[in-house]
Amino acid sequence: MDVRLDDKIMLVTGASTGIGRAIAEQAARSGAAVAINYLSSQSEAESLKAQIDEERGTCCLVKGDVSDEEEVLRIFSETAEKLGRAPDCLVNNAGSMIGRSPIAEMETAVWDRVYAVNMRSVFLCCRRALKTMIPNRSGVIINISSIGAYTGGGPGSTAYASTKGAMNTFTMGLAREVAPYNIRVMAVGPGVIETPFHDKFTTPERRGAFEKMIPLGRVGRPEDIAPMVILLASDLSSFTTAHHFDITGGM
Repeated sequence: MDVRLDDKIMLVTGASTGIGRAIAEQAARSGAAVAINYLSSQSEAESLKAQIDEERGTCCLVKGDVSDEEEVLRIFSETAEKLGRAPDCLVNNAGSMIGRSPIAEMETAVWDRVYAVNMRSVFLCCRRALKTMIPNRSGVIINISSIGAYTGGGPGSTAYASTKGAMNTFTMGLAREVAPYNIRVMAVGPGVIETPFHDKFTTPERRGAFEKMIPLGRVGRPEDIAPMVILLASDLSSFTTAHHFDITGGM
């Protein structure tokens, strides 16, 4: 089955690397015009745009911090300016652990930053997206969660995991709020995925231990997550909302 996103505009936050990059690539290949949001990974974002351009896809780069309210307003304005209209689909992918730390030793500023990057950003982007989705009576929002929402996360990642639990709750509540406007809201929860995230925050020894816990016998790849996002964003999923989908290899 060829899942298509023709005539759709998708904004993917944190799209320059990892899962976000794979989602942006697949969305463009499926016919969507993609706004690639990034903050610091400029060279990676530029290489992604070059790749999509070479494949004759449609995309633009939109730099900005999605945890900052004014930046979010600008990101959406630039997306509409560069791609012709506001996004039909928002993928809230940007996120970070900031750093591993036991709660007993965590600084308040770190806790606040984890919540700003992982949840304030989702709230700000959803609120702005709905300004156009509600009048249009159409739209899709997909939040990238984590298996940590259920497990509490690995050592030192309780704060991060708690944001993903909050994200799942937010997803369910928002989905019911906006369903009367034909807007669908879902979450996708990856397990252990081979990305720069784990290069930064997880030791090889810990990654090996995680891999032994996965029934399918391997860690995931960003390309394992993207197809589900594309399917949920498509019209083939028009009766699907208020749900989260875990892609964990059986964990």
